[in-house]
Amino acid sequence: MNKLAPHEAMEIHELLNFKTICLAKSKMMQGIVFDQDLRALMQKDVEQSVKAIQDLQGLYANAPFH
Repeated sequence: MNKLAPHEAMEIHELLNFKTICLAKSKMMQGIVFDQDLRALMQKDVEQSVKAIQDLQGLYANAPFH
């Protein structure tokens, strides 16, 4: 795969930061949510966020800097 341009790498870095914050927030909020349907949605968000972070990390491996 081709290397990313520096601006693309920075955008992926920003997305990684955003998804990491979203993941942490969802994990923390699960502890104070009592509605089971909402808790299930939050768990789904956690799982999707983990997958997105893994995908973004794979892309970030092609960054021109480390």
